[in-house]
Amino acid sequence: MKGVIIYDTSHGNTKKIAETLTETLKASEIDVDLFDVKEVKKISTSDYNFLVLGSPTKFGTMSFAMKSFLGKVKSEVWTDKPFAAFDTENPENVEQSRIQNKEWSAAEKIAIKLKEKNMKQLLPVLKALVLGWKGPLVDGEVDRAKGYATQLASKLKEEEA
Repeated sequence: MKGVIIYDTSHGNTKKIAETLTETLKASEIDVDLFDVKEVKKISTSDYNFLVLGSPTKFGTMSFAMKSFLGKVKSEVWTDKPFAAFDTENPENVEQSRIQNKEWSAAEKIAIKLKEKNMKQLLPVLKALVLGWKGPLVDGEVDRAKGYATQLASKLKEEEA
């Protein structure tokens, strides 16, 4: 099983989470490639069995680059393929979502789009917290990302069996 992690980043926080996920999956013997969304032209199910997408949350949604990339993911070729989604967002954003009972998360919106393409979500989204608008990541978020990737590796191995 081989997958791809594609991320967008503004201040390096989402990149750090993407790199952590990649390293942890590889340590779990899952083959995975890592790309900045701005470097990806096209991905193919002949090259990849699963997809992990991540974006910073900006103004309650994913980045424009990630939204543009999602438009290129074709339902007919990715149907039933597993995916996971993650984002970086500040704690105030999470609280605002809870108070207003409205989703302000890039990862949640990515997951919705991929489910609309009939892909299979393996885990709830990972929301990595940052301090303020630019970060850094809140203490412990890299370790949380490692735990998430370990769970994802386990789910992927179940899919493969």
